[in-house]
Amino acid sequence: MTKVTNRFESKEISWLAFNARVLREAADPTVALKAKIKFLGIFSSNLDEFFRVRVANLKRLALLGKKANAIVGADPKKILATIQETFHAQEGVFESTYNQVLHELKENKIFVINEKETNPDQEEFVKNHFLQIVRPKLVPLMLGKGAEVPQLKDGSLYLAIRLLKNNGHKVKHAIIEVPIASFGRFVTLPRCGESQYIMFLEDVIRHCLASVFNIFNYDRIEAYSVKLSRDAELDVDDDLSESYVRKISKSLKQRKSGTPVHFVYDNRMSDEFLKLLVSRLHLNKVGCDLISGRKYLNLKDLMNFPRIEISNQKEAKTLPLSHRDFDARGSIFKAIRKKDILLHYPYQKFEYVIDFLREAAIDPKVTDIKLTLYRVANDSNIINALINAAKNGKSVTAVVELRARFDEEPNISWSEKLREEGVKVIHGVPGLKVHAKMIIVTRREKKQDVLYANIATGNLNEATAKLYSDQGLFTSNTLITKEIRKVFELIEDNYKRGAFRHLLVSPFNLRQKFVKLVNIEIRNAQEGKEAYITLKLNNLVDKAIITKLYQASQAGVDVKLMVRGMCSLLPQVKGLSENVEAKRIVDKFLEHTRLFAFCNDGNPRYYISSADLMSRNLDHRVEVVCPIYDRSIQEELEYFLDIQWRDNVKATWIGQDPYGRNTLAKNNGGVRAQDVFLGYCRSQLRKAEKSAKRRNQERI
Repeated sequence: MTKVTNRFESKEISWLAFNARVLREAADPTVALKAKIKFLGIFSSNLDEFFRVRVANLKRLALLGKKANAIVGADPKKILATIQETFHAQEGVFESTYNQVLHELKENKIFVINEKETNPDQEEFVKNHFLQIVRPKLVPLMLGKGAEVPQLKDGSLYLAIRLLKNNGHKVKHAIIEVPIASFGRFVTLPRCGESQYIMFLEDVIRHCLASVFNIFNYDRIEAYSVKLSRDAELDVDDDLSESYVRKISKSLKQRKSGTPVHFVYDNRMSDEFLKLLVSRLHLNKVGCDLISGRKYLNLKDLMNFPRIEISNQKEAKTLPLSHRDFDARGSIFKAIRKKDILLHYPYQKFEYVIDFLREAAIDPKVTDIKLTLYRVANDSNIINALINAAKNGKSVTAVVELRARFDEEPNISWSEKLREEGVKVIHGVPGLKVHAKMIIVTRREKKQDVLYANIATGNLNEATAKLYSDQGLFTSNTLITKEIRKVFELIEDNYKRGAFRHLLVSPFNLRQKFVKLVNIEIRNAQEGKEAYITLKLNNLVDKAIITKLYQASQAGVDVKLMVRGMCSLLPQVKGLSENVEAKRIVDKFLEHTRLFAFCNDGNPRYYISSADLMSRNLDHRVEVVCPIYDRSIQEELEYFLDIQWRDNVKATWIGQDPYGRNTLAKNNGGVRAQDVFLGYCRSQLRKAEKSAKRRNQERI
């Protein structure tokens, strides 16, 4: 057997390959112009979080010296160097793609203009808008030698200002935060005939800076965009002597002044001014990376680009479909009693989950509701349903995870609101983040308690359910519901541990049972039986699990992976993983479903999961992987996975070269999984409607 020296891809480098795939969507000529703008914004937003979290973590690990190599599996400094090299290459692609999108906008009479391109009417509008709306929000901070060092906010956009005399003897410096949170990033100007005009907010400010600094005697003014990214890791220990909410709140304040990791500046800035900024902001003392960028930074705001009219690109709205097993006028509980029901978001309505809670809130037979909340929509109907249930006398328990990264503050706010309305709020398990997506409802029927559950791959969030591809199971199967109740019991009583025969629950048995399922496939392959494993995930980075999948490949198990994000497994490596193939799909909906399938000697096993195969999910979180026992749903999942694997329009192969480039799957026949599966859901609904109509006619 060939000896393989490199067995794992760096998860950070793998993630950059995924983000490159996102950027490719913005350059795809078949993608609608509005969607291209959105993908540019997603690429930038992804990159922003990458530096705040993953690069910051690597920088911390690099301080450990040789110890870090054992933790990371490679030298963090080398990974950081590769990241910088890859980042700069991707920025070049972004710049050319962005310019192409601007050109396409112009072709559609949509012009993004700067402060030097306004006509007299536009100039008058910009000045009035600035004076009446923007200027009151501006807080210029002078950067004199004796001035206090300004604390730049993490991820906010600033203008670094230079006031100059023509003789060069008198120079003043200042910095101004661009008030995007108050006004958005873009200002829409009055139309000129059929033409639409848009300006960046910082260009509006640039255009009118003279009125801000008119008390100074200067001849000209320069303004350059800058942005600082800080380490976003929260430092929260398990000391129970202090209120958990108070500790999270304290850590959030620390995040706002966390260690700078990434300072991006307009590349037109002079070296002299840059040196002064770095010194005045004390960035030279913390090992912060200085990155030369374009004029317009923080382009994650492109996700909120103003509404534009493009005559030949009016996209047909794909509303979520009804599910064939739910009657719009019938009881949710009655439908679940008949059979298990699997919802596919955003193809089918997430509103069924809200209706489930609403019905539970008013049903006199319902006594108890428990659920987990990780990320909640801003205007959440889930929260409203829980409050309504509590007011109607139900016992309502919400497990609210405060450590959902970047959602900590809203989760604290939701916790307080729920408590005020009579909901019992639990903040999880010490040392474990609760990431499972579960609802359990207890209903008194014929003098006994009957359990109804919803368990899902994604959050109970009606906003993301419109954008993320996820799955959620409704069931009253006691094999599952009783064990879901056990999970809630161990969350409520940290010392109580239950045995799980059906659910795979981390950190208790998920890792062990997953390995057992893989071992069954290995044994069957060695005995000459059919053996396969199909995994659909967001991330696959746990080295022990990857090693086990390598063993499966070497035993002859057919392993198919669909990993949207980080994939540290190296597929198609001789002597290591010849029987492993890996793809990722990037399309209009974010692929978020976690789904596992095992051949099991011709009696396939299917599981939906809240967990990716990462060490944090397997060992440091409460996660639930749920078996699918209903045969008709198993067949539906088999079709779903088959269509995902046959996608050759939006799918790319993973790991075909050492540089993480995304080689497109061969486009023979044009199978676009998301479109095909939407068609499947439509056809299933039509069949059910025809069948119902026929039954009604027979009754008549």
